[in-house]
Amino acid sequence: MRNIIRIAAAFSLSAILAACSFPGGINQTSIDNGNIVSTASTNTSNQGYVYTANENDNTISAIDIGTGRVKNIPTDITPHNIQISSDGKTLFAVGPVAHSVAYSSSRKAPKTHEKARGKLIIIDAETLAPGKTAEIEIGYHPAHVIVDWQDRLAYTTNSDENSMLVVDIVQKKVVATIKTGAFPHGLRMSPNGREIYVANVKDDSVSVIDTRFSREVARIPVGKAPVQVAFAPNGRYVYVTLRDENKVAVIESASRKTLTTITVGRKPIQIYVSPDGKYAYVANQGTTTEPDNTVSVIDTQKNIVMATITTGKGAHGVVLSDDGKRVYISNIADNTVSIIDTARNQVIGNVNVGKGPNGITFRRSNLTKM
Repeated sequence: MRNIIRIAAAFSLSAILAACSFPGGINQTSIDNGNIVSTASTNTSNQGYVYTANENDNTISAIDIGTGRVKNIPTDITPHNIQISSDGKTLFAVGPVAHSVAYSSSRKAPKTHEKARGKLIIIDAETLAPGKTAEIEIGYHPAHVIVDWQDRLAYTTNSDENSMLVVDIVQKKVVATIKTGAFPHGLRMSPNGREIYVANVKDDSVSVIDTRFSREVARIPVGKAPVQVAFAPNGRYVYVTLRDENKVAVIESASRKTLTTITVGRKPIQIYVSPDGKYAYVANQGTTTEPDNTVSVIDTQKNIVMATITTGKGAHGVVLSDDGKRVYISNIADNTVSIIDTARNQVIGNVNVGKGPNGITFRRSNLTKM
């Protein structure tokens, strides 16, 4: 290891030396920031893996929470979002083809490169080894991806073509295209699996997709520039970040009506609801020139912000551990992931990852070993 690991007693030197070995050909780094991560090694919140999609260097970072080790995996896309399968064995990442992004900035770029379609890449989460992937061509501007509970279908938003694509994971091909509002971005599936809510950034709305019939059944006006949605665990409420209003909208799923809005930090992007449904965590990214560095914690019973947590600059992605004890925030301007203790609403560690981390996902450790 090239970097010095400075972590509290919970991460002892012997534990670090006993860390799992990683496949060859992968850049290995470590936590190196001086922050304290103070949880007992027996806690499930101190185990597992966090993955980030790093848009500015075309990599995916994998953080081993138990050891503090990080590995960066190169990809041939510019990954914007990433999602673990329900069985924890597979990673799904989406983004435009990396060379098409580079070519698009040149006036002499060949049209074939400018029009290259984006990809959904499927990665073996157990090994993360090069060559263990499958790639599926999808839309020109794929933004986010989710997977159904059976790990049979993946759903990706296709922002430039105002649609959501349904991908058969086994056949590795697009099997349906569903029209949405303008510039669909974040999306999440309802707890019962029957509906998907899609945030339409340029339409100021959320599309409701019926997964059984693969069609839009409603479009709910919510406010300016919705970016991402999050369901309460019981499916009763849906929370939507409104980037250009600095608010979160609350939708009642039964009536499909917006009940209220909650003021949060500047330019909120992603949102995630705790497993017990009591809190929603909102990453406030701010702007490129003036990045924000906060997470707003919403009390979902009162629909108020009950805490604001300082993170790294450009707080973007949000995911929780399965037990709800840790929140992980990707900081797109700092190239870090902040680890939040939910009992104290305090950052207890920052991890250096790839450049421009945005999408983020969590995999519990008792599924498989790396």
